[in-house]
Amino acid sequence: MSETESYTFSDVGGALCLDFVNTVSSHLSEAPNEYMNSYDALLLWGRQKEVISERETAELAGQAKRRPEEAEAALQSALDLRRIIYRVFSAVATEQRVSEEDMQRFNSYLSNALSHVRVVEEEDGFAWGWAPLEGHLNRVLWPVVRSAADLLVSEQLGRVRECGGHDCGWLFVDLSKNHSRRWCSMSDCGNRAKVHRHYYRKQKAVIANQ
Repeated sequence: MSETESYTFSDVGGALCLDFVNTVSSHLSEAPNEYMNSYDALLLWGRQKEVISERETAELAGQAKRRPEEAEAALQSALDLRRIIYRVFSAVATEQRVSEEDMQRFNSYLSNALSHVRVVEEEDGFAWGWAPLEGHLNRVLWPVVRSAADLLVSEQLGRVRECGGHDCGWLFVDLSKNHSRRWCSMSDCGNRAKVHRHYYRKQKAVIANQ
């Protein structure tokens, strides 16, 4: 099993679409650490986030082996969608205007995803669901697109933040009581910032005493 196949994807985003954006670390650096580097990795993420069942995961994996070119195309669509969602919510988080082109491209993905929405009957009533797989290798993306659309029109949109860590770029919904969360994770970027501040103060004191 490869490193990616055994990787546990982050859930710090607070929304499915933001967790999807956060499938690459050091997002803003010149050499991002990519974990969505194969169609199998896309399926692994979908299974971990429970947007596809174990049966669907196995079925899609089998179809991908039989149709590798289509699986690669689905992966490239996933990466394209991820870039669009990142730019849209990064603009929101930094109070910038969202690109009209990005919204047009996002709405194109949304139209496709919504064409597969179904109302399904469950034991205790009805619920929103999705059409049968029917060979759709981009099935994992449908709930991601809907999550992004739901967040864009929700009251939580104003709480979307971009991590203040150097080169991080991870996005999250700030659910802290005073809306002051700055880091994707205190144990990661928050701790590095704390260490950096400590080092800076120490160096400043050394220079002052010279």
